[in-house]
Formats: sequence, C-alpha cells, structure tokens
Amino acid sequence: MNGTIKGPFLREPQECHLRHIGGQHFGRNGRIANTMCGIAGFLLRDGKAQISDVRAMCDLIRHRGPDDEGFYTEGGCGLGMRRLSIIDLSTGHQPISNEDGTVWVVFNGEIYNYQELRQDLIRRGHHFATNSDTETLVHLYEEKGTDGLHLLRGMFAFCIWDSRKRKILLVRDRFGKKPLYYAQTPSGFYFGSELKCLRAAGVPLDIDHDALRLYFQFGYIADPYSPFRTIQKLMPGCWMECSADGSLKQGRYWRLPPFSEDNRTGCTEPETREQLRELFDESVRIRMIADVPLGAFLSGGIDSSLVVASMALQSSEPVKTFSIGFEEAAYNELNYAALVAKKYKTDHREILVRPDSVALLHKLVSHFGEPFADSSAIPTYIVSEFAARHVKVALSGDGGDELFAGYPTLNIVQKYGFLDRIPRPLRRLISWTSNALPYSAYGKNFLYAMDYSTQLDRYFHENYTAYLTRKRMLNPDWMLPPGANFLQTMLPDNFLPAGTGIFSQLMYFEATANLTGDILVKVDRASMAASLEVRCPLLDHRFAEFATRIPLGWKWQNGRGKRILLDALGDRLPAELLTRPKMGFGVPLDHWFRGPLRELIHDTLSGRTFLDRGIVSPEFVRYLLEEHDAGRRTNHHQIYALLMLELWFKSLEEPISPPDSAIPCAAVAS
Repeated sequence: MNGTIKGPFLREPQECHLRHIGGQHFGRNGRIANTMCGIAGFLLRDGKAQISDVRAMCDLIRHRGPDDEGFYTEGGCGLGMRRLSIIDLSTGHQPISNEDGTVWVVFNGEIYNYQELRQDLIRRGHHFATNSDTETLVHLYEEKGTDGLHLLRGMFAFCIWDSRKRKILLVRDRFGKKPLYYAQTPSGFYFGSELKCLRAAGVPLDIDHDALRLYFQFGYIADPYSPFRTIQKLMPGCWMECSADGSLKQGRYWRLPPFSEDNRTGCTEPETREQLRELFDESVRIRMIADVPLGAFLSGGIDSSLVVASMALQSSEPVKTFSIGFEEAAYNELNYAALVAKKYKTDHREILVRPDSVALLHKLVSHFGEPFADSSAIPTYIVSEFAARHVKVALSGDGGDELFAGYPTLNIVQKYGFLDRIPRPLRRLISWTSNALPYSAYGKNFLYAMDYSTQLDRYFHENYTAYLTRKRMLNPDWMLPPGANFLQTMLPDNFLPAGTGIFSQLMYFEATANLTGDILVKVDRASMAASLEVRCPLLDHRFAEFATRIPLGWKWQNGRGKRILLDALGDRLPAELLTRPKMGFGVPLDHWFRGPLRELIHDTLSGRTFLDRGIVSPEFVRYLLEEHDAGRRTNHHQIYALLMLELWFKSLEEPISPPDSAIPCAAVAS
C-alpha cells in the first residue's frame, strides 16, 4: 500500500433554533462502520492528491456528519467523508479498506441487509476488521464488482477506489434517497454529496439554462441535471466508473418496474392485503435498528401515521414522535397527529411555528445549493431540527402517495378526459379563445387545456399549474416548449415506452422524477442540515416492487387513492384519519408574504439586480406582487419560486462557506 490516510406531551414553551496503513490517514478517533454522512473526492488526471483539498470539500458538509471525519489519498485519488454515527459507534471510522489496502470506500447511507451479506462473504474467505456495513461494500465489490449492487438493500451513495485498476466507482441507491453530484473536467473527475463540495474544488459554474427551465416547470431541477453545465447528478439505481485516464463508463443495476393496471401480484386481493401488511412491518422493523435514539415524524397524514403504528406495535418502548403545526388552521394537522400519539402512547412532542426571520430562507438556499421551490422544505427543516434535539434517526412516511396513487394526478387526467371526444379543430379554436382572455380569468377556466393533443401533455400543463402565468411572467428563452415531447427528450428515464397506459405513465413520473427530484431532495437536505438521519420504510425496494404489481383498481377508487393500503393497514389508525381530506405538508406563505416576509419579497423581486437578469417581465412580476398584496389572488407559489431563484443567484456571488449552524425563528414547543 502506498496511499496516505489522515485520518406524553411536553408542556413548557421553548425557543426553537432554525439553526491505513500504507498511506496517510487522519481521523478524530483513529479507529476504523455504519454511518450517515457526506462524502467527497476526486481523481486527478495528473499530479498528486492533497489531503488539504479533500478536507476543503468536506468541511463544507460538516453538518452532514458532525461526529467524525476521515481522508485518504493515493496518487491522484483523494477520498473524504464527514460522519454522523448511527451504528457500530466505536469502530465507525472511514475510509475503510480491504485486507491489503488496495480497495477503499467512503460511504453515505445504511445497508439494512449487511449482516446477511457479511456472513456470505466470510464464507467465501473475506476477512473483516469491523462490524460495519461500510466494510461489507469493499468485500462485495472484490467478490462481484458491479454485479453485486443488486444485492444491497438500503439507501446509499458511495465511492470505491480500486488502486489495482486505477479507477473509482460511484454508486447511488435505487430511489436516489442519498445525493451524489459529479463533474468531469480537464483536470480530473470530482464528486460530492452536495454541490458546494464541487464548488470548493473549483469546478466551472457556467449556468445550465435548460436546467433552470426545468426549475420553472417543476419547482426543482430534475435528475440528472444540476444548475451548472459541468455538474450532473448520478441517476438513482445507477453506477459510474472513472479511470485515471478520464474515461467514463456507466451502468444501471435497478429500475422501478412500471405500475400495473392489471393484477401482477400472483395473489388474490385478500392475499395481497396480507402480503402488504407483512412487507410493510418488515420494512419498518429493519429501519428501527440503531445504536442511537430513534423516533418518527408524525404529520397526521395516513403514511406517517401507519409508520408510527407499525413502530409502536414492534417496540417495547414508547416511540418518540415529532409534529409541527402553524397558527393558521388550514395548515395545522397537530390534532390529527395527537390522535395517533394518544392511541399508541408515544413520547410525543409538538412545535408551533411563527417565523419572524428571513434567515431561514438563506440557510435553506445554502443547504440545497440549487434553486428549490417546494416551500414544504421550511417545515421539514424545522421539524428535523426539533427532532434532532432528542434523536439521531427519524422514520418518515415518504413514498406512500407515489406507490399507492395518493396524489390528485389521476383525478386531473380523468377530469379532462372528456376533452378528447371534442374534434381537434374545435378544441384548437376554443383554446385560442381562452388564451386571449385577460390574466384575471386564469385559474377560473380550463379551456386553454383543450388544444393539447394527449392526456400526457395536458397533465404537464395542468398539474403543475400556471402554464399561462409562466408564459406571461418569463421571457420566452426561459420557457420549456409546451407538451410532453421536449420533456421526454430531456428526461428519458422518467418516461415509459409509447403505448403505456396513461395512469401507469403518470404514476411512474411521480415516483421517479417528482419523488427523487423534489420529495427526497427536500428530506435529505433539510434533515442533514440538522444532522438528522431520515429513513423511509415505504421506499424499501422490495415493498415498492410489490406495490407496482398491484392493479390500479385496487389502489384508486371513487376518486381517492391508497384504497388497498388502507384496507390492509387502516385498522391501526383512528377512524378520523380514514375520512379526512388530504392536506399537503405546506406552510402559510400566502399569509407570510402579506406579513413578515412582505418586505423581503418586494425588495428582492422588485430590485434591479433581479429584474436585470433578463429572466422575467418586470411589469408582470410587479403585477403578481400587487395582486397578492391586495388579496385578489394567492400568487405565493410563483413568488416563492422567484424568491428562491434570486436568493440562489445571490449566494453564488458570495464566498462559499459552511451554512450557519443556528437560525432563530419564533417557535413554541408544547
């Protein structure tokens, strides 16, 4: 070896803070395990890797792993990590190598079946120095290479350095729960858990206009794009090899199966319900393994409540649960969460949020590293920071809507299905007439959707709202062409072959594009900002694969989704939850933009700096703000998207630095 290693309810109110051998190895505990963390590194074409360069990349993601750090360099390869200790606390140091130090790994994630894999590898002659899942990756790679990736069960992003073959291997989990950015430049190949790692390495930051056009369409930048042309995201379920000469090789080890509109389970409906129940409880159970305090987010919705119920039924101790609420009743689900907490006698904590500082928005921009317009990142961060005071791991209910038709997508398609029976020329005429209506009529008619030739086209310009608003708000260069064809070209991995049923296609897009690019990005960045690990039982790949084989008619009935999930598990929930209307995990931005955040949005979006970027129509943006102020229309979605974009642009003009650790807000824990 010739590398270098350096290696019951709380009642008292509280204030909430949003706040080797053979080389050189440095680490705080000096011992060689299972972690949630951040990783970063590079493989240079020429020259020798310096630990100081790896450290500079990792210092910016200290929040992802405040417990430990570790680095390894060999030739042009540099690997680094920041560790949040979860399991095998005493021997959790990374990077970890094989027996002779020729294969090294840095790892972000959890492998839930690592004990099973470990025993098989020991039988095959491999020798382990730790009890960690991290080391399992090294020996699995030695034994099977990329062919072994399909055996992994968990969430992960990792890099393996093979010194014999002089190449690195990047791998990302099936749903993309853990992020992994990369860039190929003339000087070398760079990777990191967050964009700021690559910024610290000096990767070029030329703006990718197509990526920002995706942002205006969806409110996020879909994989594999990033806001910078040089940087991309490794797609979920994929791997990439980079050799020392700069050559790249990519592959895919898993793809979500298409959703079936027929029964492909091989079971009757009662048998399917029983199978769902068993798979769900097992998925929850394996995610309750930790050597640190563990709890759960409890929103008051169906999915998080089912997770908490399963945890309680499988735990000998009260489950620690955490809920967030707002003074505005339309956004407050605390009463529903309390019903579940009472039923299962959880150790429950609630927090009521009244923001009085814009600093939180700046912190979110810093942690996300790219424009992100899903405002539910705000409560996700706050509840993560709140939970992190008591636990290091929290389970969530993410994934239930995507797998069991819980979103209103299908209703939208069904609602406008009758338009297909109208002759196309007549539809085009009606649509042209609708487009001529004044802006004040937008949102009060659906006629502009008539001219779309397919249901898929109609979905993208109705479900994502405000197509005509964007058309007036944005300069033409920043608009995606209408219809689905351009998106199918940009995002081929998120679309199924021609001829696929529309319901299967829409659910597939929700589960591969929206889930990965929006929901899981939000959960990862917001929770890691608080140094909290979040696990998603509903996104266990075995559970998800079974869910795709269940026919649509067993999931969606009478305009509502999740029917079979509730038939299988609903008896565990209070009756009130089964009939309540669906409520998104949102924040009262419409009120805040007329109150405590009004000055921020007006100063930011009416300022010359933003307007001179040439992205928007200044007159129309001013009209949006005036209309919102007057209460004639709630334009908070468009306003928030523009605000987060401009705050992101401004962040690029500032020196890159670690995010602030504590952000004040007005919040009361009860």
